[in-house]
Amino acid sequence: MIGIFKQGLSKTLEAIKSVAPKPQEKISKELLEEVLLEADVDYELVEEILYYLPPQKMVNRADVRRVLGAYFIYETKEITTQNPPFVELVLGVNGAGKTTTIAKLAYSYKEAGKSVILGASDTFRAAAVEQLKRWSEKIDVPIVATKQGHDPSAVAFDTISSAKAKKIDNVIIDTAGRLQNQTNLVNELKKITRICNKAHEGAPHRKILVIDGTQGNSAIAQAKAFHELVGIDGIIITKLDGTAKGGALFGIAKALELPILYVGVGESEKDLISFDAKAYVEDLLDAIFISDEDKDG
Repeated sequence: MIGIFKQGLSKTLEAIKSVAPKPQEKISKELLEEVLLEADVDYELVEEILYYLPPQKMVNRADVRRVLGAYFIYETKEITTQNPPFVELVLGVNGAGKTTTIAKLAYSYKEAGKSVILGASDTFRAAAVEQLKRWSEKIDVPIVATKQGHDPSAVAFDTISSAKAKKIDNVIIDTAGRLQNQTNLVNELKKITRICNKAHEGAPHRKILVIDGTQGNSAIAQAKAFHELVGIDGIIITKLDGTAKGGALFGIAKALELPILYVGVGESEKDLISFDAKAYVEDLLDAIFISDEDKDG
């Protein structure tokens, strides 16, 4: 199969090959443990994976595929609204790639024939508003923005109201990315959520958390805090192409019990791909085991 994640996982696959240079039909559990740790799979999770494998010392591709695939059981729920617009709130700490991810998401909707409007509700940082404005011009989608320090909830309300008036399909709202342990940020996010529902009943329809893939397992604590505070519906992993920690996705999926919606694999607006758990697992397995086709041949 053509590995759609191979580009994004290139550094992770290189790290795996530093431990297991040549794909084999079977490998020892000891070598598999080294491979998984090298890819930044959490140690306790590695021990769990080994526990669920067959008792034999050597394991094959099918054995490992069965166990690894079980960590991505949280499927993306189809969220539809009979009364547009579909409103998404995008959250995450500063530096995670949130603003760029919003632009990529908007671009993907536009490519699918949907109309999109952006809401610059990260009014805490002037740079965030300006960055989102530049992206809106580049991908040619409208934006509702105001000056730094303005009420972010008002921006969200105005964005949704504009979308309803212009019959726009999708609303994507940026939010402040200060650390989640700040009480004012928590209150702000909860207020934005309430105001979204006031502007359009049922909104926001989806709350997405953006996680920096280069942080690996250390991003899990941040993600858990956001989820507990506002209730996340799905995750986007950014900068996957820039890290050897691609194995951290197993720990993130298990810890949060949430679907991974997309992964970012570059800087372009086109570099956001829908997460396919089977393809992701197979691309990792390709670096460890010979393919089923080669084995049969």
